Amino acid sequence: MLSLQRLVAELDAWMSPSLFQDYAPNGLQIEGRPIIQKIALGVTASAAVIEQALAWKADALLVHHGYFWKNEAVTLTGMKGRRIKRLCQADVSLLAYHLPLDCHADFGNNVALANQLGWSQCDRADQQGLIWIATLPEPTTVVTLTEHITRRLSRAPTVIVPDPIRHIQRIALCTGGAQDYLTRAAALGVDAYLSGEISERTTHEARELEVTYFAAGHHATERYGIQALGQRVSESLNVKVAFFDDHNPA
Repeated sequence: MLSLQRLVAELDAWMSPSLFQDYAPNGLQIEGRPIIQKIALGVTASAAVIEQALAWKADALLVHHGYFWKNEAVTLTGMKGRRIKRLCQADVSLLAYHLPLDCHADFGNNVALANQLGWSQCDRADQQGLIWIATLPEPTTVVTLTEHITRRLSRAPTVIVPDPIRHIQRIALCTGGAQDYLTRAAALGVDAYLSGEISERTTHEARELEVTYFAAGHHATERYGIQALGQRVSESLNVKVAFFDDHNPA
């Protein structure tokens, strides 16, 4: 049998949360029953994911986006209160890893997204792994690359194209809400940058920096890391896992 204590210890050892200055606590956020047989996986601990996990009779929920974010109200009221009450009533633990899951070299969101897109030549652009760079086998057009991303992620990206004639071969990527890393990515000399979100200023920055920008969706770009981590948990700790999606167009 797998204890909650061992599960937390193993995950913390793999994810090294102490190395990150994050926006929310990483690791165990809500403590439930002491024995774990089934672990539900999700991108975000939304009400829909919680209900799916409880229907599956999960003992723990492991996600990328958990609770207790900086600058949010600390009271357990409203939506957050209802979510936490539901987990506590069912005696189900919540574990969340944010930046550690983005950056991990084996099953992080960035490398998992690259794998989903079939970009085998991909490596960290910095020591921490916040930005990765993929090198395509040969230069490709924006149209072809857009179609490829749409097929692989089942979602058409928003694309900012400063130069429609320019071909793309080196692509920087950082999943989720990482549009503010565009300037850093451009300094790496890439042809394009792929992230999840886009803001008004991102459009102007992409045009002026002459970097093609693909905004492929925060949720859509972060579905794969938690599944890769769950597979590692299942194989290493001999426990059942299941991924529950809560479709999000953003």
